Amino acid sequence: MKFLLDTQILLWAAGAPNKLPPQIRACIENLENELYFSSASIWEIAIKRKLGWDDFAVDPRQLHIALKDNGYEEMPVCSEHALFAYDLPPIHKDPFDRILVAQSSINGMGILTVDQGLMDYGGSVVFDFDEM
Repeated sequence: MKFLLDTQILLWAAGAPNKLPPQIRACIENLENELYFSSASIWEIAIKRKLGWDDFAVDPRQLHIALKDNGYEEMPVCSEHALFAYDLPPIHKDPFDRILVAQSSINGMGILTVDQGLMDYGGSVVFDFDEM
């Protein structure tokens, strides 16, 4: 299966894997799964680190290198994603998360997340862990 990791899951996977829910950790560790990260997540981390947010202390350059070195595929943001996000209902206000919803929807993959706001979009956003 293909999964897009939300920004929080990327941060936990890189720096605090013990915080990952067991189902998400199993998805990440399953070598049959294809794991993706969004360029929007790297941008979000870079912005929030510069602003001094405690949860975003990781160096975005080092994270980017580590993700690529560990086999994650990068998903760039394109106009199609932006237009899809524009048309989404206003369930989630965070523009970074809205782009992730658009990317996962357009590319037919689930998002690995603990963010209920993302899960509220339904469809391909919600990965049913009971199916594992």
